[in-house]
Amino acid sequence: MGGNAWSHTGPYQSDLGAAFRQAREEALAQDDHGFEGRSIEELWHDAEWHEYIFTGGTGTVLDFPHMIDATDTDDGPFMRPLTDAEVRAWSPNGRPTQAEWEEALKSHRAPFPDRAQGNCTVLYEAGRPIRIGYWGVTAD
Repeated sequence: MGGNAWSHTGPYQSDLGAAFRQAREEALAQDDHGFEGRSIEELWHDAEWHEYIFTGGTGTVLDFPHMIDATDTDDGPFMRPLTDAEVRAWSPNGRPTQAEWEEALKSHRAPFPDRAQGNCTVLYEAGRPIRIGYWGVTAD
């Protein structure tokens, strides 16, 4: 089997790790995927959650236990922010709008990562950061 590609946006915070944690909390509040009453930390210590993630996943930021550094090359399951050079490859000014990001994903100029991996970048409107764009591929 191959993984399924997905994308969505989350709230902006200047601390990308904090924004990622907030996005995961919001995703879990919207859908607990049948794991009611558990925190994200508890889920990632649960063998049943691992089985769920690695055989299908949620297609959201919940598929990742934490964010790694932009220059880290470890395999997933991790969320990794793009480097400035990676963003500029499809957004020359380095401040992509949501529309620019969506088009870059659609045209594959902003490639999807390998299975069980995710990427993120800040999205701008009128030059101001407004959202975080997340995209990834499930592990299945």
